[in-house]
Amino acid sequence: DAEELHRAEQDRSRSWISLTSSDPEWASYTLGVFVCHSCSGLHRNIAHISKVKSLLLDPWSCSELEFMDSVGNAAAKARYEQLVPAFYCRPSPSDCMLLRDQWIRAKYERKEFMYVERQEPYSAGYREGFLWKRGRDNGQYLSRKFILSEREGVLKYFNKNDAREPKATMKISSLNATFQPGKMGTAHGLQITYLKDNSTRNIFVYHEDGKEMVDWFNAIRAARFHFLQVAFPGAPESEVRNLLPKLTRNYIKEGYMEKTGPKQTEGFRKRWFTMDDRRLLYFKDPLDAYARGEVFIGSQENRYSVLAGLPPNTQGSHWPFGITIATPDRKFVFACETEEDQRGWMSAFQMVVSRPMLPQDFAVEAYFKHKP
Repeated sequence: DAEELHRAEQDRSRSWISLTSSDPEWASYTLGVFVCHSCSGLHRNIAHISKVKSLLLDPWSCSELEFMDSVGNAAAKARYEQLVPAFYCRPSPSDCMLLRDQWIRAKYERKEFMYVERQEPYSAGYREGFLWKRGRDNGQYLSRKFILSEREGVLKYFNKNDAREPKATMKISSLNATFQPGKMGTAHGLQITYLKDNSTRNIFVYHEDGKEMVDWFNAIRAARFHFLQVAFPGAPESEVRNLLPKLTRNYIKEGYMEKTGPKQTEGFRKRWFTMDDRRLLYFKDPLDAYARGEVFIGSQENRYSVLAGLPPNTQGSHWPFGITIATPDRKFVFACETEEDQRGWMSAFQMVVSRPMLPQDFAVEAYFKHKP
């Protein structure tokens, strides 16, 4: 009877769930994929395509279980990710909400990786549009025209729509982009950095449309990918894969510390620090366009080291948890507000100094040594 049939369905559901106990505890029963708790919320944003249930808390019918059995993540990936470009950012669980949301929408809602013509916004080698850019002096966001051109090898923006000359021209060779929703206070906030006279320059932009912002991000990654392919011609597939982490990078660590001058007799000042690869930059404000200073951090093999604590003759009022970075030329002294902050920065610095320097790192180091 109906009651026995219901019990049989429940028994089969429990049995099936026990087999997937090591998997995420949510599933889209319309797409046939298992998802984590965080992504289950994002799938609800496309409820017309993806309907989710808890594997443990919700009832499952026989037909739903059979559908899950017939699809699964591997088959869904083969279908929905068959044409993902090599440069396209596949977000990790630690990436910002915007990247993860747009990845899910691109796959299942827009089916961008099933039809290559739908990738034109970030694959064409040229992109033009308007973004809200933060003013360097007043902090106001104003609409600015941006053009990304792989042929010219630049990203540029214009202060006026009809301006002939760009306000700034950024070479793709030194370009980086990273989403900064927390620092910028907007979910779609993107920090773009480039080198100007070998010093780091920041610009902060956003767009109300999440797809527009992620398309810009992936267009920058595409331009960087093609630039590196030209820089390393004939590289085998394995080396091409090694280029992918170089397309864009998140910062190793950011946050406040206090610093003092080279003689360590000046007062300590609170500054915002960014560890970007081997460049430690410090700013008066997290959204400053230019760093107040930069420190190059090399490797242990080249006489760079990191020590907890401050030199014994350190003067001035400062936070209690010190860090000393020793370079071949001098010592840099910093102070953290909490022991947890100190541990976090020590871990970041140790990771950098334990990594052997690459040929391009020596070129950057030489610039810092001869910097006026």
